[in-house]
Amino acid sequence: QVRLAESGGGLVQAGGSLRLSCAASGRTSSSYTMNWFRQAPGKERDFVAGFNWVEATYYADDVKGRFTISKDNAKNTVYLQMNSLKPEDTAVYVCAATRAFQFATKESEYDFWGQGTQVTVSS
Repeated sequence: QVRLAESGGGLVQAGGSLRLSCAASGRTSSSYTMNWFRQAPGKERDFVAGFNWVEATYYADDVKGRFTISKDNAKNTVYLQMNSLKPEDTAVYVCAATRAFQFATKESEYDFWGQGTQVTVSS
């Protein structure tokens, strides 16, 4: 069992920055990779950023060059640095845990999900 807890969401003006955190706990947390999804009202949940099994990073096309995923293994925490935020980035950001070795962008590839943190970007 892996428990995930997001934090760091809030309200920011367009062009601003936020840094999200996802803290993982549980006896098997070290066996999972934690990545980021987001879901806007009325839209499906989409992959945002993540790691593969050799810890290379990969991103959705619409956030490349603006978002950066990183992690602190000692703290079992994954971060999402979001720069140059746009109103269309407004969504609930959710972290999820996967045991997949390759790039995992589908919900079916993830075993555990956090509750999410709201990010609102004003114009």
